[in-house]
Amino acid sequence: MSASSRKTRSLTIAAVLLGAALVLGLAAALSTRGGGEPAAAGSPSPSASPSRSTTGGPDLARRKDGDPFALGRTDAPVVMIEYSDFQCPFCGRFARETKPRLIKEYVDAGVLRIEWRNFPIFGDESKAAAQAAYAAARQDRFWAFHDRLYAEPRRRNSGDFARKHLMTWAREAGVPDLDRFRSDMESGEAEDSMIADQVEGYRIGAASTPTFLINGRPLLGAQPFEVFAKAVEEARGR
Repeated sequence: MSASSRKTRSLTIAAVLLGAALVLGLAAALSTRGGGEPAAAGSPSPSASPSRSTTGGPDLARRKDGDPFALGRTDAPVVMIEYSDFQCPFCGRFARETKPRLIKEYVDAGVLRIEWRNFPIFGDESKAAAQAAYAAARQDRFWAFHDRLYAEPRRRNSGDFARKHLMTWAREAGVPDLDRFRSDMESGEAEDSMIADQVEGYRIGAASTPTFLINGRPLLGAQPFEVFAKAVEEARGR
């Protein structure tokens, strides 16, 4: 890609993201902390009640056969869309503590389908991880790569998600062609996929991570398994 093409592409991307971000300007302002970064939705709150809407939202489930970013049957009665950032500590906690049980009790039973959306909000390393996840998905290793990135808490924007580490984790996740992985990670297609997920998240009002839609109803934060189980059962019964 030429320098002029890259510049045009960057300006176009910036315009798209700015337009999407304006949709939730007030929400984002309210959910930022003193440091200026978006607040993680899984942080403790004064209320014991989870943030969950009682009204349905848009049906954004893709239900695509062979989708490498999805787990579960395409005809599952419940679809949970997850908007997450690989640098988000609460996303990591959900991935390690709650998601495995949801998979065992609901995905494996054919009740729940989980669809991933890259929603990087913590800067360049988050974007790099999201594009690396796309590259892993191109070789059907997204979920193994996902598990490797979330295997333990990591420091944010400190080099933990540098390219050399992403390459190492890709190898450990069983990505067969690392040269292709590197090329895909740096491609315009990886960036486009990430931006499409971001814009979708902004349009439904996501301002923090993790954010979930369960059959269109939002649920915010790394809530306990019981909260997700209740939401799945309610969606299943509707």
